[in-house]
Amino acid sequence: MNDAVTFRRMTEADLDAVLKIEYAAFSHPWTRGIYMDALKSYEVWLMFEGSQQVGHGVINVIIDEAHLLNITVKPESQGRGLGLMLLEQLMKRAYEMNGRECFLELRDSNRSAYRLYERYGFNEIGRRRDYYPAVGGREDAIVMACTLFE
Repeated sequence: MNDAVTFRRMTEADLDAVLKIEYAAFSHPWTRGIYMDALKSYEVWLMFEGSQQVGHGVINVIIDEAHLLNITVKPESQGRGLGLMLLEQLMKRAYEMNGRECFLELRDSNRSAYRLYERYGFNEIGRRRDYYPAVGGREDAIVMACTLFE
């Protein structure tokens, strides 16, 4: 990783680039409509390596409770620590918005994301049965939480 990693808020003009990464990374990606709604209601952040967009994330804070709604690193950029950098940026921003605890859900099958969140300090606190659509049926969601610090 030679190029500096930077972050900025997403705008509607970024939508096509975000969707390209989203559709490459997930079997059941967020849609254009979901991102349009997210831009109105949440903070959506983009991550760049040099001038190349390599990821994005969505965070929401209500009073003191943060919710990590989406974190995506493009497949060819995964495995190099970028996911952790993006997660740290989103958690820092959540703390700045007075979030003191953060919650998230992830697919039971997404073990690499589970390890990332666990490494950051998230703990599994529950499950939602058949929460996610999956190829050939439904898949459980793992619910995780962590305390946010400065």
